[in-house]
Amino acid sequence: MSGIRKVRVGVLALQGAFQAHQPHIESLNAEYIEVINNEDFEKIDGLILPGGESGTMLKLIQFVGIKDALKEFMKTRPAWGICAGGILMAQKVYGPEQESLSVINIEVTRNAYGRQQDSFEEFINDYKVSYIRAPKISKTDLSVQVLGSKDESPTWIESGLHMVTTFHPETNLNYGSPWHQRFIAKCEERIQNG
Repeated sequence: MSGIRKVRVGVLALQGAFQAHQPHIESLNAEYIEVINNEDFEKIDGLILPGGESGTMLKLIQFVGIKDALKEFMKTRPAWGICAGGILMAQKVYGPEQESLSVINIEVTRNAYGRQQDSFEEFINDYKVSYIRAPKISKTDLSVQVLGSKDESPTWIESGLHMVTTFHPETNLNYGSPWHQRFIAKCEERIQNG
């Protein structure tokens, strides 16, 4: 911790599994803030774009009028996209093609592991995570560091301030997942570096 104040982690709260992040964030002595309008971006140090349905999220982002503020925030602040959130952050989206926010140099294919009933769980470093209609990261560039993969497809990548996981660690009730810890550390580092 910076010793000055708690890290304020925003979670985009328009659709999807946003509330599941609250106990993970709070167990790590950080503040959970739901982001639903432009003013909320002024309150937070980093942003989680949660799992859900990426097409619906895009429509809601447009409807509530936060697209510009969202893109501007992610230019200089940490952001973590989980499943649908990672689709939103990608440069290009296939299966089918859809608009994205083009935050990170990856290409993704939606629902690449199948439908809802094809969801599954696995352990990553002894921590159980879930794949729920998960996308596959089909292409990365040299700016992207691959930290985890499954069947030769990246499942956990980072690029500067940004992180994407195609799996859901928030479904594990052992709060304070390793990915929440890592993301909060990114936020703390950004605060310290101004």
